[in-house]
Amino acid sequence: DKQAVYNELFPQIEALLTGETDEVATLGNAAAAIQQVFHHHWTGFYIVRGNELVLGPFQGPIACTRIALGKGVCGTAWQEKRTVVVDDVDAFPGHIACSALSKSEIVVPLFRPNGEVAAVLDIDSAHLSAFDETDRVALEKVCSFISKLIYA
Repeated sequence: DKQAVYNELFPQIEALLTGETDEVATLGNAAAAIQQVFHHHWTGFYIVRGNELVLGPFQGPIACTRIALGKGVCGTAWQEKRTVVVDDVDAFPGHIACSALSKSEIVVPLFRPNGEVAAVLDIDSAHLSAFDETDRVALEKVCSFISKLIYA
C-alpha cells in the first residue's frame, strides 16, 4: 500500500540527503527519489525568487518556468502557506496547465525558520484523485526534513 511505500522512502531520502546543504543538489535528489518510487507524471520544485516561483530541479516533461504568487495550485499553496491537494485540476480555478496530461496535483510548501515559504514541492499525476491524506502527511514530513537541511 501507499503508506508502506512512504515508510520505505523516508529513510532512503534521509540517508541520501543528510549532510547536503546545497539547495539544487538536495531538491534534485529529492525529486528523483520520489519520482523513482511513484512514477508520477511530474515531480519537482519551484523556488521562491522575489515575487514569483521559479522552476527548480524536477523529473518529467518540460514545465512552466515562472508562477506568480496566488496563481495556479503552486502559487496558491505559496500564498496560503499550506499543502493543496487537487483531485481534478480542470476544476481548480486558475489552474496553470503546463501539461494537458496532468489530471490531479499536490503542492507542499517548504518553510524557512521564520515561517516564510522558501519553495514548493509540486507533483502532478496523469490520473484523477491520485493524492490523499496519506500523501499529504508523508510529503509534508519529507518537505519538513528538506527545509531543515537547506533553509535552517
